[in-house]
Parts: sequence; structure tokens; C-alpha cells
Amino acid sequence: MFDLVGFGEVMLRLAPPHYQRLEQTTSLDASIGGAELNVAVAASRLGLKTAYVTRLPRNALGWMTQNGARQQGVDTSHIVWSDEDRLGIYFVEFGALPRPSSVLYDRVNSAISKIQPGMVDWAGLFAQTKAFHVTGITPALSSSAAETTREALAQARKANLTVSFDLNYRARLWKPEQAMKTLTPLMEYIDILCTTEEDTATVFQIKGKDYKEVAQKLAERFNFKVVAITLRENITVWRNNWTAIAYHQGKFYQDRTYELEIVDRVGAGDSFVGGFMYSYLHDDKDIQRALQYGVAFSALKHTCPTDFNWSTLEEVEKLIAGSGSLRISR
Repeated sequence: MFDLVGFGEVMLRLAPPHYQRLEQTTSLDASIGGAELNVAVAASRLGLKTAYVTRLPRNALGWMTQNGARQQGVDTSHIVWSDEDRLGIYFVEFGALPRPSSVLYDRVNSAISKIQPGMVDWAGLFAQTKAFHVTGITPALSSSAAETTREALAQARKANLTVSFDLNYRARLWKPEQAMKTLTPLMEYIDILCTTEEDTATVFQIKGKDYKEVAQKLAERFNFKVVAITLRENITVWRNNWTAIAYHQGKFYQDRTYELEIVDRVGAGDSFVGGFMYSYLHDDKDIQRALQYGVAFSALKHTCPTDFNWSTLEEVEKLIAGSGSLRISR
């Protein structure tokens, strides 16, 4: 039995050390990452039984990816293997005020972009699963990836799973018009939507006087059970304020705002989803508690290098309880 199954792309992440530019570096730090895997890892570290579905090349990079997921307790037995395709790559270049951090993709024709409906036994997998998670990135990879996402979502609904979806608009993958056309029909399968005000305006053309009105409009248009919106205030590249709100059955839920000193913000939104889903499934769908776990766990993610959140449940619960001492823990 799996508490949560994720589906999407995993990439090799390469980052120049010490704030170097890509064109000047002579070495790259290698790791793996991808939105839906980041969620599965986050939920696994907090205590859920998770699995991940993707398509990988049968070579050293594919095995590295599988091993990285396994190390975090994520089941990889439903990965689809390819003997011909490649692993996508993305490069992270860390900036500092006034130069922002940036990402460069090299993911065209990756193995997951060639996934087809029928390659995954969704019905068999979902027969032993409680929740399913995917993002707006996966349908953006190719028409076949979009079709497979729809297939998975339809099977998840048929199996009565709780389905979470992170909008995650990526301008380098598709245009807003294409995103709206592809994603709108998928929303009928979604129970919990995680998004930002910016992505919501870009993809669905939904705007409001504030984030609360945006959340309410989303819920009314698509009949979501829960809408969660993450809120980031960029003070500098490496100092942010971070929180989120949730909307459920006409009620708004809010949590404290965390002041962050950032080590690596990539994957923070995924950690929010992982923390939220952990508590939502573990604490009998208590929205306020789920919001607290999501915000606290994602706040801690900002202190961890690479896409994965290496924080623990104990650290999350201490942070929620207000234990924020800056003294060395001995």
C-alpha cells in the first residue's frame, strides 16, 4: 500500500560551485531532482510510504536517478525503462544581488517526454494507493506526456484517490495559451490545487484584488476541495519571507510567515506540497494542520542544498511549536 504516488520527470541537476557562472566554472556539482519526485521524497522523509513513476534510460544516469530515489525511501518498482533515450539535464547558476539565480534546461527528447498511454499499469498501481500527485510540468513535456497524464488522472479518479496538482507553469516549456488549453480539461480530476498568484493569472487568466479572492475563484471555477497558494516576498536573492494560505469549503486558513536565509530555494514549493500532503493524509484532512506542516517543511527546505529536502519530521514539529533558537544544537 502506498500513501502517495508521484508521476513526472527526473533530471540530472548540475550546478557550478561558489556562485560561479556556467561559462567560467571548471566543475559542476551533480545531483538529481524533479518536481514530483521532490514531493515523493519530502513525503517519504516525513513518514509516508511513497512511490514514483517516470521513464528513465537504462544507463548509469538512469541508475543514479533510481538510486537517489531509493535512498530517500521512495519505491521505484513502477519506473518504465528505455534502452534508447536520454535523461534530461538542468543547470542551476546561483546569483547574488543584483544578479538573480537562473536555470538552463537541456531536456528535449528526454525519456519521459516519449512516454505513451498504456506504458504504465495505473489501475494495478492505484489499487493499492491513497493519493496521486502530478504537476503542470509533465503535460508540458510533449503531447504524449500530456495524454499519459490525463490517463493517469482518469484512473486515479476511478480508483477514488485523493489527487493533488501543482500548477508549476514553466515559460521555457510552453506558452500560456497552450498551457490553458491542455491543463483546463485536467482540472476536473483534481482535489487539491497548489499554485501561486502569478501562475494562476498566467495559465487560467484568474486574477483578484488579493490572493484570497484568487483562491476562491479557482475553487468556484473548478470545484476543487482545497486550493493552496504559496506566498513569497523577495527581499534579496538570499533573504525571503515565506508563507501560504489554503481555502476549503468557503473558509480561509493562514499560517505564520517565516523569515528565510536561503541556501537553495529550488524545490521549496514541492516541499510545501509534500508537507501538506503528509499531514492531510496523516491527520484526517485537517486543513490548518496540513498548512502548518507544508509551510514549515518548505521553510526548512530553503536551508538544504539540492532539490531534495533533507529536513526531518522532528525539525518540522519543533519549528511549528516555535522552537526557533539560533544557538547550535548540541
